[in-house]
Parts: sequence; C-alpha cells; structure tokens
Amino acid sequence: MILSDIRRYLERRGQATLADIALHFDTDPQAVRGMLEIWIRKGKVQRRSATAACGSSCSQCDPATTEIYVWGGSEQDTQPHLPSGCGHR
Repeated sequence: MILSDIRRYLERRGQATLADIALHFDTDPQAVRGMLEIWIRKGKVQRRSATAACGSSCSQCDPATTEIYVWGGSEQDTQPHLPSGCGHR
C-alpha cells in the first residue's frame, strides 16, 4: 500500500472508515492512519467522526468504524455514514 493507492480508493468511494480502508489494504489501522495524516496535512483528506458523540460517550462502537475519512470537498459536502449497530442512528 502506498499513498497513491489510498488516494485512488478514497477518490472512488468519496469516503470510508478507517476500518474499511485497513480491511481493503489488509493492513493495520494504525499504519493506514499514519498515511492518511499525510493526505490530511496536504489538505486532500478530512477526518470526521460518525457523530459528535462517537468516540466520546457511548463506547459501543470500535473507534476504527467511527473514524471517517473523506477525499476532498468541504465540511458540509457529505454527511458521514454511521457504522452499523451504532446506538446513535
């Protein structure tokens, strides 16, 4: 997996969770997160949470499923998809 692979994956999908990206590339989420940080610093990717409460209050969801990465666009362009089984639906 290289940076351009992640770019192509996110360009095609528009957005994906950290868990989806790690699964697609069969790699550790921490390694993927590090590569995504490069795209974030370049202003190409935005990191979002599935909901404002995700990762802070209920602790029902795996953090990798609530950490959503969006290729390009602005904050209001797309609404992140909630992970299945999330209590905040």
